[in-house]
Amino acid sequence: MKISDLQAKDVINIVDGKKLGNVSDIELDLRQGKIDAIVVPQLQRMFGFFGSPGTEIIIPWRNIVKIGQDVVLVRLEEAKSLRNEEDDLHVHS
Repeated sequence: MKISDLQAKDVINIVDGKKLGNVSDIELDLRQGKIDAIVVPQLQRMFGFFGSPGTEIIIPWRNIVKIGQDVVLVRLEEAKSLRNEEDDLHVHS
């Protein structure tokens, strides 16, 4: 499977049935040659409209339940997986 195939799929949380978005990136463990997590961007709302990306949901590979033809089913119990892109930029600067 190519990352472009993964990016075309909707990511759905089976805990609450909500669509989380689409895969924007993956995190790799280069030492072991495995995928560690998928990254799903979250859009910030401004005045009821979606604005610029603000946070990302980092979903560990172990939380992926099933990759289907059209969707990726994940199990996320809580929102601890959120990461603010601005904080991430400061860490790498």
